[in-house]
Amino acid sequence: MQNYPKIAIVYLLYYHNESYIDNLVSSLKKITYPKDKLELVIVANNHEKDGSFVHYINDVVMPLSGTEIPHTTLIVNKENLGFAVGNNQGADWAVANNFDYVFFHNNDGFFATNALEPLVETLESDKTIAIAQSLVLLHPETELINSTGNSFHYLGFGFCNDYRKNIKDVNLSKVQEVDYASGAAFMISTNLIKKHGAWDADFYIYHEDLDWGLRMRSLGYKSVMVRDSVFYHQYQFARSITKFYYMERNRHAVMLMYFRLPTLILLAPIAIGLEFGLWFFSIKNGYASKRWDVYKYWLNLKNWSIWLKKRKQIQKSRVVSDRKMLAHSASEILFQDASVDNFLVKYVANPVMKLYYYVVVKGLIWW
Repeated sequence: MQNYPKIAIVYLLYYHNESYIDNLVSSLKKITYPKDKLELVIVANNHEKDGSFVHYINDVVMPLSGTEIPHTTLIVNKENLGFAVGNNQGADWAVANNFDYVFFHNNDGFFATNALEPLVETLESDKTIAIAQSLVLLHPETELINSTGNSFHYLGFGFCNDYRKNIKDVNLSKVQEVDYASGAAFMISTNLIKKHGAWDADFYIYHEDLDWGLRMRSLGYKSVMVRDSVFYHQYQFARSITKFYYMERNRHAVMLMYFRLPTLILLAPIAIGLEFGLWFFSIKNGYASKRWDVYKYWLNLKNWSIWLKKRKQIQKSRVVSDRKMLAHSASEILFQDASVDNFLVKYVANPVMKLYYYVVVKGLIWW
């Protein structure tokens, strides 16, 4: 590669863990991409009143800035502004400082030494690609996959492809189109950010990457996974009441924004049926109060106005039909974590949703 574009690596600090920072620094010391073409932009969503972890950044990272690691910019927030807003601060910095690309780097991950070159080559060679994701492997179980790209289920769910499969058992193309890219590790050009925006702050947390992927697809762009760009993720699946609320609220928002009214009508029967199953799941796992909170959110007309305004803009600017959008969707929920893999999902919900997908979604949606 003769001309190296300038890349801003946006690192949103929201889990305060010294080992994460140490791994980040170690990987950036070894990175093969020219360090003078990189900027590490750390956005600290501060959870601690005394700011002690920002002191750790100042003590451990900043003395290496521009020497052993790329030049580093530190943006400190006094409160936790959420995943989308924090990452957007980094993206705004990259745009304002005339960088070519932004790589969004998860807090609990780190690069392989040559992770950036394949992403740049992919994006430079095909301008129909909006987002290029690294192959995300688990750490320390580095033979196991975290994500080879993510799948979009037609009822608004999103999940990792090939989760916990052994990398030796999966045949991957060098560049592989995916439904959408995992927000843990992907690159996009600042030109596209300027044209079409970055993370949607109204999502706050969860499904922001799904929304961004669908937005780019609705405009005629692709998302891909690049096999030779490796990113290690110290990922741990965690269920929480807060997570359940935002994933469910945002799932409904995604469907409302991107599907035309006839599609929503056709999906209504299976979506309503799913609600009964989700009520069973929420009661069984102690999430019933948060399920009510999701309903209360959508019963508030002020909240509808937020998402309907976005819907109007998306439907006005889109160039891709619902049928083509849904061609990049999954018929089943195939996330392989043992904690969510149960009899009802495997033998009741998935077979019913798969049948509905092939009979109704594939068979009747032609617009």
